[in-house]
Amino acid sequence: MKKYRVVIGNLLVVILLSLVPGWNLRGQGMPPEAEFTPGILQSHLYDSGFSLSDDNYNACFQASDGKIYYVLASGSAEIGAQMYSLDPSTQRIQHVGDLTEAAGEKELHAIPQGKGHSIFVEFNGKLYFATHVGYYAVSHGQELIGTPPAGYKPYPGAHFLSYDLKTGVFENLAKAPEGEGFQTFAMDAQRGRLYGITWPSGLFFRYDLRTHDLKNFGPVSVGGEKGTPGSTFRVICRAIAVDPEDGSACFTTADGDIIRYRYDTDSIEKIQGCSLRRDVFGYLNPAQPGTMGYNWRQVIWYPPEKVFYAVHGRSGYLFRFDLKAERVEVLTRLVSNVTRASGMYDSFKYGYLGFTLGPDDHTIYYLTGTPSARDLPGKEGDLGIHLVTYDIPSKRMIDHGVLQLEDGRRPFGTQAIEVGRNGIIYTVAHVGRRQPESGKSGGKDQVRVDLLSFPNPVRQ
Repeated sequence: MKKYRVVIGNLLVVILLSLVPGWNLRGQGMPPEAEFTPGILQSHLYDSGFSLSDDNYNACFQASDGKIYYVLASGSAEIGAQMYSLDPSTQRIQHVGDLTEAAGEKELHAIPQGKGHSIFVEFNGKLYFATHVGYYAVSHGQELIGTPPAGYKPYPGAHFLSYDLKTGVFENLAKAPEGEGFQTFAMDAQRGRLYGITWPSGLFFRYDLRTHDLKNFGPVSVGGEKGTPGSTFRVICRAIAVDPEDGSACFTTADGDIIRYRYDTDSIEKIQGCSLRRDVFGYLNPAQPGTMGYNWRQVIWYPPEKVFYAVHGRSGYLFRFDLKAERVEVLTRLVSNVTRASGMYDSFKYGYLGFTLGPDDHTIYYLTGTPSARDLPGKEGDLGIHLVTYDIPSKRMIDHGVLQLEDGRRPFGTQAIEVGRNGIIYTVAHVGRRQPESGKSGGKDQVRVDLLSFPNPVRQ
């Protein structure tokens, strides 16, 4: 009888604990579920003073000098992207440089370097990155390089650049041919190699810092984003995964193939028998514009397991890619709880680039979105940018809530993240301007894009 009383007592404890928010049966073999921490992540918007800023992709990074470096893009045919830094200790913003001038094209009178569409990589006191075109024309949903206005030359092509943190000097390392922009960038600092994929043709490049040799491997995704929709069009991968152990550089295609650059042979190859064309990612037509197809959206290296973790843009699924075993393992849907509960896709079909490994080296941070207000009537209070974290060892996922400025406005459309060493998270996002009392919108310039920050809710 005593034995049964113990069993019943233990069962009552389990039942009572299960009523406590956030408690589950992880230790009892139950699958870990997403935890919802309701709340608002109070955010602060900075003013960099660049009125033409219209976007940011990947370019937000805390360097060894403690400053946050970021690029504000421009779609203007006259003034290109601008690079800034924020000193967290003084809250002072400094204009670092004009990317067109940094590329040596200030007097060229051509379409400028309109974007920094790449991550920053620090090596030997310098930041390495790439430039991209920001002046577009859109035809039937397909983006192409815009025709230069009268008196302007065509876009001259993107550049690999470096920036010296001590001297403040930019160096032009190499230039993409054929008027292409670098939409994707990565660096193997250990081996001194820079990698890039161009837009719109999807040409894969590698550049050697020691020999200054730039090699073009040609198109890697059919006709790229200048191909014919429904036929040769293929959206280009936005993230290159570098294996620090053997120097491999991997990227994907819209058809779901994983392509590997081999450092040992200086060649590229398709990884056979390993594809991202998975049913859970949804039915996607790689030949049509509008999504990232079966590409991964963003990818990170996880040293303890010597594997990559990546996210699929449209569906939001997190997966694990083991290059040595040539195996992909789908883990969970890494989305906001409002998206998960709705069973729908987010309103932004491409997914999000704000995906990184935190300072503790085991927590994934992801700035993600929600379905549109039209799809979720009555849920306006949940819409916007959510911070979702995923602890790799425990497989614990938490939605920490939605970003909100001091005046109540909700940022949206972020594509970058930097988890600062000072307990603050930084990103560059879109913010709707406060409407005048008359209620008039004041035209189409009602969205501002700039740096913002908010406290890190994860204990370090």
